Amino acid sequence: MNSPVTHQAPAARPSASPQPSLPGPAGVRTVQAAFAFSLAALNLRIAVASLSPVLKEVQRDEHLSSFGAGALSTVPVVCFGAFAFLAPRLTRRFGPHHLLWYALLALTGGIVLRSVPGVLALFGGTLIAGAAIAVGNVLMPQLIKHDFAGRAGLMLGCYSLALSGGAALAAGVVVPLESATGWGWRQVLALWAIPSLIAALAWLPELLAPERRSPNRRRQERVKQGGADTAAPTLRALWRDRTAWAVTLYMGLQSLGYYAILSWLPTLLQDHGMSDSQAGWMLSFSSFPGMAASFAAPWLQQRLRPAFVTPLAAALLCATGYVGLLMSPVSGAYLWMTALGLGQGLAIGLALGYIVARSPDAHHTGRLSTMAQGVGYLIACLGPLGLGLLHSASGGWSLPVAVLLAVLVAQTAAAFGASRDRHVLAPS
Repeated sequence: MNSPVTHQAPAARPSASPQPSLPGPAGVRTVQAAFAFSLAALNLRIAVASLSPVLKEVQRDEHLSSFGAGALSTVPVVCFGAFAFLAPRLTRRFGPHHLLWYALLALTGGIVLRSVPGVLALFGGTLIAGAAIAVGNVLMPQLIKHDFAGRAGLMLGCYSLALSGGAALAAGVVVPLESATGWGWRQVLALWAIPSLIAALAWLPELLAPERRSPNRRRQERVKQGGADTAAPTLRALWRDRTAWAVTLYMGLQSLGYYAILSWLPTLLQDHGMSDSQAGWMLSFSSFPGMAASFAAPWLQQRLRPAFVTPLAAALLCATGYVGLLMSPVSGAYLWMTALGLGQGLAIGLALGYIVARSPDAHHTGRLSTMAQGVGYLIACLGPLGLGLLHSASGGWSLPVAVLLAVLVAQTAAAFGASRDRHVLAPS
């Protein structure tokens, strides 16, 4: 008679057992982290894209030569490359989540300083903003690989979408904001400190999470994600890897074309008779098809075979846009900007996707991201400066655009190695 009671006593426990497996808090945390990550990514192109529509005003007010204007456009891209090599050391020191927060705060300060009168403040603020973005650029693929490993394709798409969206927003509204407010370019450019500050605030919950608050946990996180243990490859090893160089060259060459167009497209269209506001809008418009293409790039990379088809399509679309800019830059502007936006969107999505796909874990992703973006952006800085010099030397845009077409050929060649389904440092 007592045995049923004895065996039923533990039956009360199952009511508490489902609690640890409830998906709600974890799901909310993942959504919050993804939102904060995307908001941070949104700010990684705003400081650069907001300058190009008002570059002629900046050049006039600060008495800059064509070389000086080209140098101003080039400074952020040089920083993207040079300061990328500091990211691994800073990551070991602070941990990736805290380091991203510091980078967003530095970006906010750089944008504000850039708007202070004087050439020194203009270039100094641009340098600080560029350095902050460089650190963020390196951290993002590593955070995707570690924090969103099960959703890497989706988060890569969101990352690429946020980059394109930030560029579109900044390029499209700077001149209309000037007209609507009556402010000068300094005040309008200073407004872009607000979204970077909001992104820093949105990232705070990631720093206050229990697993990152205690010093011991933070130290373990730095070791685990910063590449301080023996599982992390060295950059020297990657220098000798063909796949790593293919990824790096693809990142650099597609970035060269992107930043060359980002810096000089409004000027090219203005020189052919388009108004300042319309030229800025065309740059912004190209980002909308680019956003769709960059979001789709990780999906296409995984599903289209042979894998080389997608980067080849990206190159052909960019070539269509370049040729159109040579033949009828104003009358066919919407068509050329659509083709160029699609091509550049696919290319940046693929470049970021290759960093994640060609590395087996977060350690390798961090190192490959450093190499690809460090060397890649040093290559890319030749775009804005080189186009400015070629334009000054030739007195027109035919030679600069022809050089961009030649760069596409080299970019396509790099895609052969980058699109191969193998990891860096894998045995041949």
